[in-house]
Amino acid sequence: MYAVIETGSKQYRVEVGTELQVELLDVEPGQTITLERVLLVADGDTAAIGRPIVDGAKVTAEVVRRERGVKTISFKYRPKARRRVKKGHRQELTILRVEDIVLDGKSAAKEVRAAEAAARTERQRLEEAAARQAAEDKALAAKLAKAAAPKAEAEAEAAPAKGRGAKKATTAKSATAKADTKTKPAAKADAAKPAKSSKPSAAAPKKADRTKKDE
Repeated sequence: MYAVIETGSKQYRVEVGTELQVELLDVEPGQTITLERVLLVADGDTAAIGRPIVDGAKVTAEVVRRERGVKTISFKYRPKARRRVKKGHRQELTILRVEDIVLDGKSAAKEVRAAEAAARTERQRLEEAAARQAAEDKALAAKLAKAAAPKAEAEAEAAPAKGRGAKKATTAKSATAKADTKTKPAAKADAAKPAKSSKPSAAAPKKADRTKKDE
């Protein structure tokens, strides 16, 4: 529901909760005022148009504060007369917050509060559903972890035994490699030595000694 109000010779479209700047009113901050000049009230597809105001309609607003508007500059200039006049002005304003729009006993604030309560209830329902789902997921995760615990323990027990077997195999391989390393240099040294013949070598013929008699 919204309404069109008139104050300070200006018209404003307002809803519940709207804050608007109006011309200065003789009111104090925190005070609640009623705006009687309501030109139009619309609720969904229906609208009440005033001639000039709507009978039985009123808008209630709270005075938030007073303030001054943006400075406007007034500059007057007369050519060939050396006349220059510059003035500044800041309009005094009153800030209002609309609290309720009433038409023939129907309150817009009550409708807003009912909608907020329904949204709050829906949000609570969704939060409760999310909490239930989280609890179910947590229980399922605990169940799966409990089921997987024996398997993990068995794997943990098997891992050290496997490690010891691998260590033994590694030790045996290293011992074999060391033995092979020692054997190879000995074989090379044997191959480097010359082979000894088993047969005795034939004696070289001795030269006959020449004597004086033979001469």
